[in-house]
Amino acid sequence: MLDLFPEGFEEADRGEVLEFSAYTGADGERRARADFGIVLASEIPVDWEERWKRFHRPVEIGGMWVGPPWEAVPAGVPSITIDPGRAFGTGGHATTRLCLELLSGLARGSLLDVGCGSGVLSIAAAKLGFSPVIALDNDASAVDATGRNAEANGVALEIRRLDARIDPLPKADVALANISEQMVAAVAPRLACDVLVTSGYFEPHVPRLAGFRRLERRTLDGWAADLHAPE
Repeated sequence: MLDLFPEGFEEADRGEVLEFSAYTGADGERRARADFGIVLASEIPVDWEERWKRFHRPVEIGGMWVGPPWEAVPAGVPSITIDPGRAFGTGGHATTRLCLELLSGLARGSLLDVGCGSGVLSIAAAKLGFSPVIALDNDASAVDATGRNAEANGVALEIRRLDARIDPLPKADVALANISEQMVAAVAPRLACDVLVTSGYFEPHVPRLAGFRRLERRTLDGWAADLHAPE
């Protein structure tokens, strides 16, 4: 579903059935049928622009409140406001939380966020004291969302649109890749960093990264994040 609908989808437990729903058009419906076979389609409700907001809820990660702009920010709590737009992530996903937990325990320095999505981890890193923070994504929507969210949160990021699989990547003390197991494996050998945080895959999956050894693993809700160092 993440490959088919990277902008997001809804997951609902219907007893013996796990139901996935996505707002899409005819092309998206055809892709889903090709992968899943049986797909039920219905017209989008007139209030769809408001309904999707119900699935983005605020969370607290490491003493920091992270949530969308339509939720009230509690007084006296460090906060990050994230409007996902068409990009992935307001902070509630397990992989985001795991990555932030690992980042919070690292020595501060420069940070490279590969596949920044809505920018939530780049912004959190900047607020934790990492500098400079470079946010990369191949998706124009993600680059736009990261820029808007960085401005809304008053942090300075260096934001670039590029393909991490083929374009040159800047050096950094810490690299972060919350993407997918396949993409992590493809990008890792191209990174020049002292520490690498990876996620975006389920707990049974253990990415094998050329040039790195794993130092630590954390899991949450069936998802995993790993801390690596160069060999």
